[in-house]
Amino acid sequence: MLSRRSVLEVLAGATATAALSGCATGSRPDPVAAWRNPGAGEQDPRRWALAHAILAPNPHNMQPWLVELPGSDEIALYVDTRRMLPATDPPCRQITIGCGTFLELLDVAAREKGYRAETALWPEGEPQPVLDQRPVARVRLVRDAGVARDPLFAQITRRHTNRVAYDLEKPPSAAELQAVSAEARSRGMEAGAVTDPQQRQALIALGVEGLKIENRAHDAHMESVRVMRIGADEIARHRDGIALDGPMIEALKMAGLMSREALTNPDSFASKSGESMWTDMVEATPAFFWIKAADNSRITQINAGRAYARAHLAATRAGLSMQPWSMTLQEYPEMASPYARTQALLGASAQAPVQMLVRVGRGKPGGPSPRRGLAEHIRT
Repeated sequence: MLSRRSVLEVLAGATATAALSGCATGSRPDPVAAWRNPGAGEQDPRRWALAHAILAPNPHNMQPWLVELPGSDEIALYVDTRRMLPATDPPCRQITIGCGTFLELLDVAAREKGYRAETALWPEGEPQPVLDQRPVARVRLVRDAGVARDPLFAQITRRHTNRVAYDLEKPPSAAELQAVSAEARSRGMEAGAVTDPQQRQALIALGVEGLKIENRAHDAHMESVRVMRIGADEIARHRDGIALDGPMIEALKMAGLMSREALTNPDSFASKSGESMWTDMVEATPAFFWIKAADNSRITQINAGRAYARAHLAATRAGLSMQPWSMTLQEYPEMASPYARTQALLGASAQAPVQMLVRVGRGKPGGPSPRRGLAEHIRT
């Protein structure tokens, strides 16, 4: 009989696995093929840059990017409205941030090939109160002999969200956190880190409270459960969402202990074990990193994503791990109280909110999240 502790160890290993490259089964595609030599063989610089952009961090790994390639040098970015998160992200703020991370990696990759990415945001207006079919951005790649290559380019394929307990005995140094914050500020955002023990513990307590709320708010909880990919076959079939992988996951799945039905019930053995694992994870957080600005416009949300992408690349270069801890930044009714307290704690408000709250520290290296591949994002 598997113990609760053994299930916790399995879940922790699943979220940090680096073995996804072995998930392809039969004729199923390799879910992490996109991470290996992205853009190889592409002659069109737009496609080469886009092959790097699809490696951007994004909420729930929904990969909500659709692009068109009009003319010879243009890229039009849209949101795939079938891949939004209406329960946990009703104003589409987090999905918009995910578009910002995409645009930043696109810019970094274009520079590597000697192109300047001239970007016009929301060319047909900012959609409110939710995203719609209007373009997020129109980008033109312009050959420019004077464009500077970005030193963060080399980190694109090394950057992974790392969902493990971080080393409390070796916290990030002040210099490391300053370097990470400086990259975020380069995109016009306010950014900083929380290391003060009292404030850090307050954020941890809020994080645990938010986790419990989300696990018991039916619509929010089910939104996550629906995009969980349990085992190699599901991961290879979908190549998106929240991947749970590894030999023990397969064994638990066969035994009926790890299933979508079990995870649907917040009081099940699997759900309670997962909640305990995530609680242990956030409690092992030596520092939090935050990004905010003076307003909450769609342009600010895009710039928050661009800032986070740069911060995470800089953290990767410094040997640090990062994981967004977004529960108490989500704007659905059940989360209203911890949302307000988190904003107040970090000197922000609903009108000018914290856009990103991120765990940062040193953790056992993790592997890449699944990616659907470039062809899945191009609309003809």
